[in-house]
Amino acid sequence: MVGLIVRFVVSAIVLLVLGFILPGFEIAGFVNALVAAVLIAVVGYVVEALFGSRISPQARGLVGFLTAAVIIWGTQFVVPTMRVTVLGALLASLVIGIIDAFVPTELR
Repeated sequence: MVGLIVRFVVSAIVLLVLGFILPGFEIAGFVNALVAAVLIAVVGYVVEALFGSRISPQARGLVGFLTAAVIIWGTQFVVPTMRVTVLGALLASLVIGIIDAFVPTELR
């Protein structure tokens, strides 16, 4: 449970930072970033649960990247202070994926 909370908080902080540095990606306020992070995680989990076993291990990374970009782009329609272009969603998906690979979310 602590790992899940850490992941949401880190994702929200990453979204806020990306809003300052990425072209085509804007989000204002920590609460809105936290809502976006939760929404991205929930929709991503649902998509992976629906299609995860049908995707080959070789294609899983590309499909995950593209799915995350689509989810990030679509989140702007739910979170009022978020504005994302297609390029911004692709760049944000790439950066979030890289950071997610290195952020520890389990207590050891």
